[in-house]
Amino acid sequence: MQGRLSAWLVKHGLIHRSLGFDYQGIETLQIKPEAWHSIAVILYVYGYNYLRSQCAYDVAPGGLLASVYHLTRIECGIDQPEEVCIKVFVQGKILGIPSIFWVWKSADFQERESYDMLGISYYNHPRLKRILMPESWIGWPLRKDYIAPNFYEIQDAH
Repeated sequence: MQGRLSAWLVKHGLIHRSLGFDYQGIETLQIKPEAWHSIAVILYVYGYNYLRSQCAYDVAPGGLLASVYHLTRIECGIDQPEEVCIKVFVQGKILGIPSIFWVWKSADFQERESYDMLGISYYNHPRLKRILMPESWIGWPLRKDYIAPNFYEIQDAH
């Protein structure tokens, strides 16, 4: 089933894939990494002026990673703002997508956390570095194929 935004994107020749609706009725779309920045700018101009959240998750061990964006269209006089969920999947040795920091400044720490925990690179991000783990940390702790080091186990709790 195609939602309102998906129909609008099709009408304007913007390539995407509709993933249906979530349990709250929010439309979910898949965008290819190479098209994400231009579509993000178009969505901002279209009225999605608020990035509610950005997160990422590991879909399968050693394979597919997803960067997820929840966008909201906030307007004066509207009780129920329009929302959309965008998923951008990356796979293989080059795990990167364009940063949307220059579209929504609130993506700054959120994209840094996704980089820190899963290793997704956000191209053109002004400060893409670890935010939670030390700079010397090796690996990406939230990946399903991550092997945790044993050097930080508790020795004595006395």
